[in-house]
Amino acid sequence: MLKSIYNWVDERINVTPMWRDIADHEVPEHVNPAHHFSAFVYCFGGLTFFITVIQILSGMFLTMYYVPDIINANASVKYLQNEVAFGVIVRGMHHWGASLVIVMLFLHTLRVFFTGAYKKPRELNWVVGVLIFFVMLGLGFTGYLLPWDNKAYFATKVGLEIANTVPLIGPFLGQLLQGGDIVGAQTLARFFAIHVFFLPGALLGLLGLHFVLIRKQGISGPL
Repeated sequence: MLKSIYNWVDERINVTPMWRDIADHEVPEHVNPAHHFSAFVYCFGGLTFFITVIQILSGMFLTMYYVPDIINANASVKYLQNEVAFGVIVRGMHHWGASLVIVMLFLHTLRVFFTGAYKKPRELNWVVGVLIFFVMLGLGFTGYLLPWDNKAYFATKVGLEIANTVPLIGPFLGQLLQGGDIVGAQTLARFFAIHVFFLPGALLGLLGLHFVLIRKQGISGPL
């Protein structure tokens, strides 16, 4: 049945050549772990993307139960963990994956830097990668408040105080994120919107550009 559906779609939009263009793309020998043990460092980017996909899918599941207001936010998280089937597993994946994706992104950035993969003609892709790093950090910061417990509340207050110290745009940035004079309902609503809509949109756009540039320029050579 799946083959019939594929053939039906393929007859209308000719998807096979597009798929072949991706699937038949050869990987350079120096990044093949089967041939070189040191090539495992070239897997950091793919692993980062894999964890990012898990974060997106688990986050979509969490939003089905999460209530973004100060009265019900914490209760909805507890309900998700204690009452929903497999809820504690999915939330655990999202919680720990948020830290793991930053670690993997950091290792991937180090690999790119120390192998000189940021040099000509890949300077633009390096800039895109750094922007992805900042977006990921923003996702981690905005997501931390959403459980609306004491740890999340006071950690966010510290983070907003740090944001206020940024030269020139600090006060504006802090007010934009906080949404009022205190960390309250408006802050939670803004963090939820930024975490679920604005930053994921930016992330998907940057990832798309990142992959297009990788495909166009190829994988950098060994040292």
